[in-house]
Amino acid sequence: MKQKSRRTQGLLILLTIFAISSVLLSSCMKKTGSDPTIQGGRSHSHIIMAIPVDPDGLDPQRTAAASTFQITSNIYETLVTVDEQGNVVPALAESWSVSDDGLEIDFTLRENAVFSNGKPCDSAAVIASFERLMDPTSPRRDYYSLIESIEAIDDRTVRFRYSSLDVAALSNFCYSWAAIVDVSQGDELRMKPVGTGAYKLQSWIAQQDIVLVRNESYPGFVGVDKVEFVIMPDIASQISSFLNGEIDIMLITGDQLPAIDGKGEYNLIESPGNGVQLMAMNLANEALSDIRVRQAINLAVDKQAVIDAVWWGYGIEIGSHYPVVLPEYVDLSGTYGYDPESARKLLEEAGYGNGLKLRLSLPKSYQEYVNAGIVIADQLKKVGIECSIEIVEWSDWLERVYTGRDYDLTVVGHTGRLDPYGLLQRYTSTSGENYFNYSNKRVDEILALYQKESDGKIRTELVEELQRILANDVPALYLQDPIMLYVTQKDVEGFVTYPIELYDMKRITIGE
Repeated sequence: MKQKSRRTQGLLILLTIFAISSVLLSSCMKKTGSDPTIQGGRSHSHIIMAIPVDPDGLDPQRTAAASTFQITSNIYETLVTVDEQGNVVPALAESWSVSDDGLEIDFTLRENAVFSNGKPCDSAAVIASFERLMDPTSPRRDYYSLIESIEAIDDRTVRFRYSSLDVAALSNFCYSWAAIVDVSQGDELRMKPVGTGAYKLQSWIAQQDIVLVRNESYPGFVGVDKVEFVIMPDIASQISSFLNGEIDIMLITGDQLPAIDGKGEYNLIESPGNGVQLMAMNLANEALSDIRVRQAINLAVDKQAVIDAVWWGYGIEIGSHYPVVLPEYVDLSGTYGYDPESARKLLEEAGYGNGLKLRLSLPKSYQEYVNAGIVIADQLKKVGIECSIEIVEWSDWLERVYTGRDYDLTVVGHTGRLDPYGLLQRYTSTSGENYFNYSNKRVDEILALYQKESDGKIRTELVEELQRILANDVPALYLQDPIMLYVTQKDVEGFVTYPIELYDMKRITIGE
């Protein structure tokens, strides 16, 4: 077994976190394998992964939850997808071509593609699926706003025509929400998904487990016949089950590694995250609409202490909404260094010298975000900001905090994107994903210019400028680009990570 060493400072803070959060919550080497034939018996045909929360339904076009995409990416297919390096590769479409002016993309579907219910998945089905994805009720419609028309060239060829150049067009087809669904199922897709992927739903018992079984109509390689996602919010239960051999894969944090160290062999997969973790601020709040208050919050928080205490040092400090793994990244982590005294002065200047009270809403199912919120609240208290902490069920967080924007502060993570526009478009003033209620005319201009700019050098300059604006305006306390840690049983092969939110379970095999 191999284990990475990390800073262990912050232990006392961590113990304090666990003490406080318990009160609140009470109201190795990476292995890859070839494609062997499936062997009989549970150990070779059944894989079990622990996840902390139930998905928000199983309709990828009607959700904003990463937990949903992780599961639905095995039930549905997108036209194209990505490999581990982020390269676009075939999925439901076996090939594609882009016109010289970049305004048309033709996709050729694989021959005889069918949904798991036996219905054909042809050009007409793809068009219907995208029309649903682009309708006004879709949370991801903004990604496809430049599509002017969709045309069936023949039963297997679909042409997307754009009103103007969209440099992120191809990558936008890779995200899990762009899955091709059987639209005739309507709202039933939430509980009865129908796709063309490697698996189909066998059962879903809320707050217990989701069981997927092999889709017989899927023509590609499938390593295990059954995939089970067990909902286990408690990490101690996950670790116990892992050590007992009851689960095969789980996501952990650095402080949890010692709990399995020396207790058997396992594979440790350490993957740089393509994402950001932050404390969002709601600028609809009068105090938070003042940039001086937001700057004071950034000055009052020792980000590295938060990373060390909560994530055991497995993270890279950031200063803007941009992952360090992307080529356009600008290191802005030093924009607001830890300076409590300057924070107090800014608060006094803004009229809050006698104190400020804010509501900090934390998603119950994500203990790391609860822990981070507790540490941050303790640091803010020292400069006169009192945080009233509320622990929110995940479904309520999605509905009330993220969609309804009913909050002051919240700690959460955002998954990565393949193109800067997809990552940053949430900061557009009119974006449905702009739960910060942030508005900056220059940011709107940059994003509009970027989407139509064909010169890569100019696009990079625009992205760099936008990062600097966010680092100065701080609509959020940008914490870190996380380092993801997964452990698998020693005989599990083929589990890999991707730069977007998906688990490709069909690649997994279990050795002798």
